Amino acid sequence: LRPRSKHQETCFVYAYGEMSVCLLPHCLKYIISTPLLLSSSDFSQICYLFYFSVRSLLSVISVFLLFSLQINCVTFPLPGESPEQQLLKPNEWSYCDYFWNDKKDPQGTTSVAGFEVLLQKQLKGKQMQKEMAEFIHERIKIEEEYAKNLSKLSLNPLAAQEEGTLGEAWTQLKKSLHDEAEVHLKFSSKLHTEVEKPLLTFRCDNFKKDLKKYDHHIADLRKQLASRYTSVEKARKALADRQKDLEVKTQQLEIKLSNKTEEDIKKARRKSTQAGDDLMRCVDLYNQTQCKWFEEMVTTSMELEKLEVERIEWIQQHLRQYTTLRHETDMFNQSMVEPVDQLLQNVDPAKDRELWVRENNTGDVRPVDMDI
Repeated sequence: LRPRSKHQETCFVYAYGEMSVCLLPHCLKYIISTPLLLSSSDFSQICYLFYFSVRSLLSVISVFLLFSLQINCVTFPLPGESPEQQLLKPNEWSYCDYFWNDKKDPQGTTSVAGFEVLLQKQLKGKQMQKEMAEFIHERIKIEEEYAKNLSKLSLNPLAAQEEGTLGEAWTQLKKSLHDEAEVHLKFSSKLHTEVEKPLLTFRCDNFKKDLKKYDHHIADLRKQLASRYTSVEKARKALADRQKDLEVKTQQLEIKLSNKTEEDIKKARRKSTQAGDDLMRCVDLYNQTQCKWFEEMVTTSMELEKLEVERIEWIQQHLRQYTTLRHETDMFNQSMVEPVDQLLQNVDPAKDRELWVRENNTGDVRPVDMDI
């Protein structure tokens, strides 16, 4: 019989499985308990049935292994061969749903584990945080230099002899530069204490050590999984070898090539059964190890996700503090410009002329014509 569809193939696999499970106990019963009561032909047929049963069971195991995909010792379902998996945290783009596979590097020569990608994101976030602090530090230096230059300029004696209402406005303008310099100095100081310093000190203690602990823990589980996978492959090969040996012994019994064939078949049968048990045990241990790795991956990736959320919210909070300080600085600067603006509006050329004339006039008697 040949399967005509994947569904029919699956039905065949289950049928072979049930057949082998039903046949094996009966074959063992007759072969072990009543070998002397059986004729040579009956014994040969029962041994063949046993061989068929073991081979069917091996086929079932092989087919189910074919229905899955092993990538770097991790087992995944084949695309389209199993029901679609539901996300652990739907609609959240959570770390625990999207980093199970390994990722090829840009050159395609080596692969990086999904968990390693998450760790690199944490380290990159730490570096970005450091660079933001450096950026704010440069901003502080500019503010300090600007304040220094403003203060120096406010003491410049240029146009100090301007008089009248215009002179008052000019004097106030120069004074506002000095006040503005003080505001920018305070702004730079607050930038340091309320923005730069928090960015520098956030998670400085043991952060990288904690990441290394996560890394070593998951890496150890992957090593254990790789070891279990190697054991499964060895056990699968051993079962195939024992099955092949049993097949050869069964064929020898059919053509009567050796007097010791029946005894050899019993030994081969026991070894084949033991190899099958070893394979099932190795698969069970592998699945237990993979389950533990899966659980730790979910827990740890969600912890890293939480850390990333905290980092972003922390930076957001202090960058908003930057904008608040910036608005305050603008308000102070505006308040210092307002007196200058008021004095400029009160500048009166006629009054300035009057004040200047009163102070500097040389006499108001005009010349007259000469009399002879």
